[in-house]
Amino acid sequence: MGQPWAVRTAEGAPARLPLVLTALWAAAVGLELAYVLILGPGPPPLGPLARALQLVLAVFQLLNLLGNVGLFLRSDPSIRGVMLAGRGLGQGWAYCYQCQSQVPPRSGHCSACRVCVLRRDHHCRLLGRCVGFRNYRPFLCLLLHAAGVLLHVSVLLGPALSALLRAHAPLHTAALLLLPWLMLLTGRVSLAQFALAFVTDTCVAGALLCGAGLLFHGMLLLRGQTTWEWARGQHSYDLGPCHNLQAALGPRWVLVWLWPFLASPLPGDGITFQTAADMGLVAS
Repeated sequence: MGQPWAVRTAEGAPARLPLVLTALWAAAVGLELAYVLILGPGPPPLGPLARALQLVLAVFQLLNLLGNVGLFLRSDPSIRGVMLAGRGLGQGWAYCYQCQSQVPPRSGHCSACRVCVLRRDHHCRLLGRCVGFRNYRPFLCLLLHAAGVLLHVSVLLGPALSALLRAHAPLHTAALLLLPWLMLLTGRVSLAQFALAFVTDTCVAGALLCGAGLLFHGMLLLRGQTTWEWARGQHSYDLGPCHNLQAALGPRWVLVWLWPFLASPLPGDGITFQTAADMGLVAS
């Protein structure tokens, strides 16, 4: 039998390529926004108070976005460094032949990360890391603030895109919005026009994707389920909405959405979990 805690770090190191591609896309969005605001039509016309509030909102969103990204990437959800020996083996535990280790209930092996993850939910392709017990909270907050940032960017780019679309025929407008790459390759639009349409398209699509992900994981959060458990109809860890929120977000579950560095320690250890049967919530 292998070591009862973790695999080697080299085997479990997350892939960096998805994170690099996501960072490049974020940089492209930032550069396009700066170009439109500084050299282009500029921001939407607003009064001094509205402009100040918009600036405060932008700073708040950006700090939350970057803070949650940092917490998500810094928090290791795997079994690396976790002593698992003598922790109730046989009570819902399993043996992972890839990690050569006993693993607790709700854990799962990730072929991309090459390691078992405590309370594994899924592997995030955009950031190249699994979502599990230790980083589920920053992942949820990241979905919320990423949707907000992308919507905010879309609003700021709106006047420039509207002016561009009004200058062309309806068919040209529809093609630019739906097929910007084709319009660029055929020489129908300039590189600057393509960049504006493409970045706005991806921001709107990204906001919708993050919003849909937040709604889905919000449902799982209230039910005390992981994606794997939801797909198989398992409700063993549903303790009621309030207890489920505290189990995943900590005692300050209302405030953690507003600031990523707020202390709200999780009540468990990612190895043992209270079940509905333990609380007498399962009908006999």
